[in-house]
Amino acid sequence: MNPSLHRRGFLTVTAAGLLASRLRAGPARPNIVLIVGEGLGWTSSGVPMDDRLPASRGQQVQTPALQRLAANGLRFARGYAASPRCTPSRAALLTGISPARLHMTFINEDGVEERDGTAGRSTKLLPPSCVLQLPTTTPTTGSLLRSAGYATAHFGKWHVGEVDPRQHGFDEADGANGNRGPERTANPNPQQVGAITRLGLDFIKRQAAAGKPFFLNLCHYSSRQPADVLPASLAAVQARGVDQREAAGIAGVEELDATIGEVLDQLQALGIAEQTYVVYTTDHGTPGRNSPLRGGKGGCWEGGLRVPFLIAGPGVARGACCHQMVSGLDLLPTFAAWAGATAPLAAEVEGGDLTPLLATGQGTVKRSREGLGIHFPAYDKDPLGPSSAYLHGDWKVLRHDEHPQPKLYNLATDLGEQHDLAAAEPARTQDLVGRLDAWLEAVGAQRTRPNPHYDPTQATAPATGQGGGQGGRRGGRTGGQP
Repeated sequence: MNPSLHRRGFLTVTAAGLLASRLRAGPARPNIVLIVGEGLGWTSSGVPMDDRLPASRGQQVQTPALQRLAANGLRFARGYAASPRCTPSRAALLTGISPARLHMTFINEDGVEERDGTAGRSTKLLPPSCVLQLPTTTPTTGSLLRSAGYATAHFGKWHVGEVDPRQHGFDEADGANGNRGPERTANPNPQQVGAITRLGLDFIKRQAAAGKPFFLNLCHYSSRQPADVLPASLAAVQARGVDQREAAGIAGVEELDATIGEVLDQLQALGIAEQTYVVYTTDHGTPGRNSPLRGGKGGCWEGGLRVPFLIAGPGVARGACCHQMVSGLDLLPTFAAWAGATAPLAAEVEGGDLTPLLATGQGTVKRSREGLGIHFPAYDKDPLGPSSAYLHGDWKVLRHDEHPQPKLYNLATDLGEQHDLAAAEPARTQDLVGRLDAWLEAVGAQRTRPNPHYDPTQATAPATGQGGGQGGRRGGRTGGQP
């Protein structure tokens, strides 16, 4: 090879590496806005989450703000919630620690202790009695960033206990709100979709004027019932010929999208958009159907776990799609890297810093172990009952506690989880089951146990539907909202 060409090639690669390094570094102390949707699955927006799959976007919903965010940033085709339910997923978003390790594996319903261990005679197994209150001693994104000199605020759905977010590291908050919002109403939206956004906009404006870096945690409530949406929004969706059964949910998403547009506009108007990271994700999949995925909220199928995941900001590739697996567990380590936090993260943190992926959508993320474990030892929406899963590369093993024979899926070729390959791939199945069990043991996960009082005549009939998401057994408990 011509030495000069070789040298030019080396310099080109080196320059590209230095540029990528500078892009990854970003501003010294960038602002961070995290927007969390409630119960909105992978295809809940107009953004195609996988650039290779047209079906990865909602076909009828119009979300110009989220599409704008995606055009200016990076979308992750394999973004995961840490749980198919609210409380555990939100706890993981705040801490970078898995619900299995936190023992926060089910939901806290507005102060009502909805512990799984009260299943009585109706279930074969007794789920564990889980933690309902995030300990104030557990570091959160709020406490981490406040210690790094950031102004911090949480507005909207909290749902990880009854202790005010101010005791978890947030300078400002509107309370420890659950599904019913600060007014404790059945349908917090549409009032709250605008109210928490106005609180967030005011917080941003004040911090920008003070020249102080900030972290805003903006967490929305459910918008799926006709009472949750504005009549004009509902009428506009129905005028497009959308099925009446789907119109309310679509209108709710579009109302949420409009508030996201307000946040993006505010950042631009204040001249701080180029020094602000904006992250959008959701807490779990949609209740009901999540085509092309199987299952939904309350189960460990892809429909309950795979969620929208978008990041835009300084040095982030624009309009690109990343196919590396990421999860809500990764946000705390990523925020720490962006903020230049010097204190070491807690040893229990299981997520990794996503910064190496942002400049190009390529790269690797260092975590405490390879793969992603999900533990959901609850009777909920999946008619097959409590389950756990482990994802590694393109492969996923899924095990239901009442049906211990594991299932194996290749998500690269079978995204809808229709073809169980466990019998055809015994070695791979055994490997992933071993990884799942090793992870459960390492994090001290609580397990289900046989119910000595089980009475088959008292069992709740399982719901119809394939593998979850179309309803399910509740084990005799009174259920909450998402």
